[in-house]
Amino acid sequence: MAYPTPKPIKIDPKRVNHWKTKPLEQLEDADILAMPDAQYMNDVQVAFFRRRLEQLRADILANAGETTEHLREETVVVPDPADRATIEEEHALELRTRDRERKLLKKIQQSISRIDADEYGYCEETGEPIGVGRLLARPTASLSLEAQQRRELKQKLYGD
Repeated sequence: MAYPTPKPIKIDPKRVNHWKTKPLEQLEDADILAMPDAQYMNDVQVAFFRRRLEQLRADILANAGETTEHLREETVVVPDPADRATIEEEHALELRTRDRERKLLKKIQQSISRIDADEYGYCEETGEPIGVGRLLARPTASLSLEAQQRRELKQKLYGD
């Protein structure tokens, strides 16, 4: 799989020092991106990503409760086979989605554990910085883009 060349990240120079003056709750992605490279994974960035991961976890857990209620509500007997098949297919799709979210919850917990161990933001294979842009796009990333590409290529060539 050929990866497209990533678009250069535009950094707003007016936001370079926002991280010093704004409260954590008011920081935006652009503020984190504008931080100098020398500040990579400082206390502010770590707190920002912890907050993002915890919010993502809370959202997924809230959705899981809705799924349980939704599945309970729609367990009525429907005499028409076509309607019954449609309902069953919708349930199967919802359950597959929740299974993916369950796996994502595990990755979120691993990422929070990496934060606690002061390892978050660095590639598990190479130890190099993963990069703020990649972490903003995928807060659970544990590999740099290059290491992820190597892993995917190896899986493609040799299977799982």
